[in-house]
Amino acid sequence: MDRKQCCVKLSVQPSRGLVDEKFIILVQKVFPGFQLTIQALHTCEDGHSWEAFAHYTANDTGTVNVSEDPSLGGTYSGVEPMGLLWSLRPVPGSKPGLRMRKSNVQTPMVVKISVYQGHQTKGLVDQVPLARVVVERWYMAPGVRRIPITEERLTATLFLPSGPGPFPGVLDLWGGGGKLVEYRSALLASHGFAAMALDYLTPKVVMETGKMVDDTYFEKAYGVLERHPQILGSRIAMLGLSFGANVTLKMAVYSKVMKLRCAVSINGCHVQPVEGSVMQVSRYIGKFYPKTQVTKENHVIWRNWALPITKDPSLKVDVGRLQSPLLLVVGEDDQNMATQESALDMKEMMERAGNSHLLTVLSYPNTGHLIEPPFTPFVRFSNFRRAQSSERTMLLWGGEVVAHSRAQEDAWRKTLNFLKENLYGRTDSLSRL
Repeated sequence: MDRKQCCVKLSVQPSRGLVDEKFIILVQKVFPGFQLTIQALHTCEDGHSWEAFAHYTANDTGTVNVSEDPSLGGTYSGVEPMGLLWSLRPVPGSKPGLRMRKSNVQTPMVVKISVYQGHQTKGLVDQVPLARVVVERWYMAPGVRRIPITEERLTATLFLPSGPGPFPGVLDLWGGGGKLVEYRSALLASHGFAAMALDYLTPKVVMETGKMVDDTYFEKAYGVLERHPQILGSRIAMLGLSFGANVTLKMAVYSKVMKLRCAVSINGCHVQPVEGSVMQVSRYIGKFYPKTQVTKENHVIWRNWALPITKDPSLKVDVGRLQSPLLLVVGEDDQNMATQESALDMKEMMERAGNSHLLTVLSYPNTGHLIEPPFTPFVRFSNFRRAQSSERTMLLWGGEVVAHSRAQEDAWRKTLNFLKENLYGRTDSLSRL
């Protein structure tokens, strides 16, 4: 291949797009039957590098189309148009327990796509590729505005879609690790929602007073959305993952201030003190920590804290009282929360109350706790530190790489459709997904 090396053509279309947008990788002008390795390499903001690679054989025209041709090995196999993203993993020698998360959503995720001769599994970074293309993956679409929010002593960021609006709003909560996590909100804004990322475990008010927030903190965040001139105050949803989903369920049922049009719970649990503050709920969960299991790899399985589902009504959010649509996204191999058991119990509660028509359940086999936007690299376990704690734990999240990645893509598409149907009154084909 030496004489033809300079003629290899590699293209990625689009080379600049949203992180949930599919691309087409095409290798041309190689010999028919030529064996090659395509690699994706990304260096995170924390300095750690992640890679994925796949083995292909060129067809009779000297072409490989990753969207149509099967990978014969590597970090994934078979026809997987986006396998080079969702199968990204830390490069050999990296410290264990890494998780890829975007901090600065105003810059792209930069991925180098390279082609190498032969079917190779290691040492690619030390070689000169036959061809290379740099790809940009963005959470913020052109025109999306990022606005830090400090009123009402909130620690939050509002993302407004391009255009004058007004737009429906989404209050976006992450889990027990705390901090202000913006990338999902930025992506929601890229799809037409005014989304507010809210830190409720380590905000300024907690730092200043040493006291955890109560329900009024979330109601104040809702009020900021409701009053904003570019937001439809009567069309606001709440979306949460993990502990954020627990909070979402509670506020959707019991808040007399928040008139949510709909709610989304991603691997959340309704078992919690319904009269408790965030601190009390956290302590309730924490007291079960000694009952957790530890695998032979020293990974902590946290899910047993809500098993069995309690019969005490004061320790269950009464979803039978819901008057707006609820979407439950469930990973059936969630090792962090008893989300499958919780979903079944909530379904029975709503059937008894006669409001089961408001419930939609998306349940995914072999899928773990961290159900993220599409093509986010799968992480079965990672280092985790709970907010207000100095202790780090290697948590087992669960899931299998292919099934989990399929679930992320499907759940995101259906979540967007759920939000559009209930906030805009319509759904889109979302053909890009």
